Amino acid sequence: MHTFTLRTMPALMLLAFSSMASAAAFQLWEQNASGLGNAYAGSAAVADNASTVFFNPAGLTQLTGFQLSAGVVGVGPSYEFRNDGSTGTGNNGGDAGGWHAVPNLYLSGRVTDRLSLGFGVSAPFGLATEYDSGWIGRAQSIKSEVRTVNFNPSVAYRVNDKLSLGFGVNYQKIDAELTNSLSRLKGDDTAWGWNVGALFTLSPAMRVGLSYRSSMKYTLEGTMNGTIPVRADVELPDTAILSVWQQVSDRWEAMGDLSYTRWGTLRSLNVVSRASGATLGTESFNYDNAWRVAWGAAYKASDAAKLKFGIAYDRTPVKDADRSARVPDNSRLWLSVGGQWNAGRYGKIDLGYSYLYVRDPDINMTKNGTTLRGSYDAGAHLVGLQYSVGF
Repeated sequence: MHTFTLRTMPALMLLAFSSMASAAAFQLWEQNASGLGNAYAGSAAVADNASTVFFNPAGLTQLTGFQLSAGVVGVGPSYEFRNDGSTGTGNNGGDAGGWHAVPNLYLSGRVTDRLSLGFGVSAPFGLATEYDSGWIGRAQSIKSEVRTVNFNPSVAYRVNDKLSLGFGVNYQKIDAELTNSLSRLKGDDTAWGWNVGALFTLSPAMRVGLSYRSSMKYTLEGTMNGTIPVRADVELPDTAILSVWQQVSDRWEAMGDLSYTRWGTLRSLNVVSRASGATLGTESFNYDNAWRVAWGAAYKASDAAKLKFGIAYDRTPVKDADRSARVPDNSRLWLSVGGQWNAGRYGKIDLGYSYLYVRDPDINMTKNGTTLRGSYDAGAHLVGLQYSVGF
C-alpha cells in the first residue's frame, strides 16, 4: 500500500528531477547535454560517452576503461494563454511554464574485450504547468506536475567487429499532482521496464544504431482532496529509435535520427475510489502515436574544440480536439548549436543550446461546466552542460 510521502526516495532527489517536458507531450529527450547541440541526432549511434546507457546500451562496447558522464539541462518553456470567447471570468493565467532542471548521471566499465557494463540515472518523463489561481480556466487546470526518476543498469556484448548488442533493466518512480479549483489529486508508484539495442559498425567511419525502450505501467495510489483514497492506472509509452553516425571527413561528422513513440497507450486517466471502486473523475488524453526526425553535424575546429549543429522536427501526439490546459502541446521545430572542449585525461565538457519553435496551440475544451477557448503563445529554450571523463 502506497502513502503519498517521498519515503521510497530522498525528497531532494525527486526535486532535482522535477522537470518540464520539451519533447512531444511530456516526454523528456534531454537525457544528456552532450547531444543537445546536435538536437539529439544520432542518439543511438554516437556512443561517445556513458550516456549511451539510455539511448542505446549496445554503444557501451565503444567505450574503454571506466567512464563517468554527468550533466544537467535547463528547460525553460513558455505557455501564455490568449482568451478568445471562454466562459466564466478571470485573468489569462500568466505564463504556465518556467525554468526547471533535468539532471543525469551515467557510469560505464569495460569488463573484457567483449563485455561492458553501465548504469544510468535520468528522468524520461516530466511535466510542470501552473497557472494563476484566479485564471479563467481554473476549473479545468491550475497545477499539473509529473516527475519521474529512472534507474537503468545495463550490459553490452560485442558479438564481432560489426555487431554489438545491449540490454538494460529500468526501475522507475513516478510522482504526480493534478489540481484545479474543484479538486486536488496526488499519487505515486514504481514500475519495472526494459530497454534493448543493437549497434552495427558498417565501417570505421559509419555506425547504425537501433534501440527500444519499453512502456511503463503504473497504478498510481494516493488521495483526492487530501482525504479520499484513490488509484488510477496509467501506461507511459514505449519508444523506438533508428540512428546513423558517419565520419564524413577528418573534420566533419554527420548524424541522423528517426524515433517513434507509442503515445496511443495514454487514452485517459480514470480516478477510482479505493474503497468503493467508483469512478470519481477522468482526465482525457486520447493521444496519437508520434514520431521525431533529427539531423545534425559536428565540425572539429582543432584537436580540442568541436562545434555542433542540429535541427529536428518533433510531431505532437496531441489532437487539436483533445488539447487541454494541462498539456497545451503542439508540434515543434528544434534549432540547436553547441560545442565540446576535450581536455584529454581531464575529460570533456559539452555545452548545448536549443530553441524550440512551437506552433501556437489552439484550445477549445469544455470541462467541469466551463469552456476554455483561445490560443497559446508557446516556445522553449534549452541550455545544457555535460562533463565526461574516462579512467
